[in-house]
Amino acid sequence: MVLASTDVDGKTNEITRFAPLLDQIGDLRDTVITADALHCQREHVDYLAERGAHWILTVKANQPSLHRQLTGLPWQAVPDATRDTDRGHGRREIRTLKALTISTGIDFPQAAQALRIRRRRRRLDQPQRFTTETVYAITDLRVHQAKPAQLAARIRGHWNIENKIHWVRDVTYDEDRSQIRTGTGPEVMAALRNAAIGALRLTGVTNIAAANRHHARDSTRPLALLGIT
Repeated sequence: MVLASTDVDGKTNEITRFAPLLDQIGDLRDTVITADALHCQREHVDYLAERGAHWILTVKANQPSLHRQLTGLPWQAVPDATRDTDRGHGRREIRTLKALTISTGIDFPQAAQALRIRRRRRRLDQPQRFTTETVYAITDLRVHQAKPAQLAARIRGHWNIENKIHWVRDVTYDEDRSQIRTGTGPEVMAALRNAAIGALRLTGVTNIAAANRHHARDSTRPLALLGIT
């Protein structure tokens, strides 16, 4: 479900739209905001603090100094705080999370914990071949405010949004190459894409591309999906 959206025109970028987007939501007190690495910005955490919200931010190479500090923490001495396994789409994934309380050495305001998330995947038809991805994050949530399992669930939830909405809009609908660029056209098309994705998800669809092809073959199928028959 999309609660709010905002336009990003060619003269700016997503960073400048962070606060205007969240300004559309009335009360953020005690809400936990998750965001990808682009939004790991000091101005953003200051804004969230003013709104009474907490945050979990991914850290990547766009913050090289902070990323280097996180990778240099003594992770080898820290046991896994959570571990879970998923099977689906022909693969098995093992996810682990480690957490460290931050006292000194991390140059980012209000950061209370550093997190290391490791995802190890293998295809079920190739059991000996693994791929490993390691992601770092920081949060202002202290140990007594969020257990490791809760942190892992929130991060997993963020990735689900990325996979089920943003990736679909970027890849399946090829949104960035849309030729509709003037007036309110981009906002209207974004709303229609979100509505289409939401309608399909509500029926249990997991593959949006396949569902689009299915509904394109028969003009009565989209009407039936929307209850217009």
